[in-house]
Amino acid sequence: MSLKTRIQDDIKQAMRDRDQTRLGVLRMLSAALKQREVDERIELSDADVIAITEKLIKQRREAAEQFRKGGRAELAAAEDSEVLVLEPYLPPRMDAAELSALIDEIIAATGATQARDMGKVMGQLKPKIQGKADMGQVSQLVKQRLG
Repeated sequence: MSLKTRIQDDIKQAMRDRDQTRLGVLRMLSAALKQREVDERIELSDADVIAITEKLIKQRREAAEQFRKGGRAELAAAEDSEVLVLEPYLPPRMDAAELSALIDEIIAATGATQARDMGKVMGQLKPKIQGKADMGQVSQLVKQRLG
């Protein structure tokens, strides 16, 4: 079953369960997916759905952080609960050892030795870990290895 179909099924289930919070978040996700399909006149693949979901999660996390800085804990908690609804649509996260080994493997394969080679490493790394790791953390790890 594709991710889009799974999301639609989960929307229907949230309606049956009268879970307004979950329903709202899933409708927002569905709207973002449909908007992209209409704008680009394409049928989204699972990789596209994962990318959009990651973007929405990143937005929610940043908003929650800003709310915490502003002393609005209740709004931060609402953003965090939205992240919890969206996370199941991402593939399982890679553990640190697995990620570290993959980074070392790609650095060796590309022959990267300096920070200016980071683009080559990230270019090969990104498709392999899309949705499985936070790209900001991955970027930091690659910088440390090359710097």
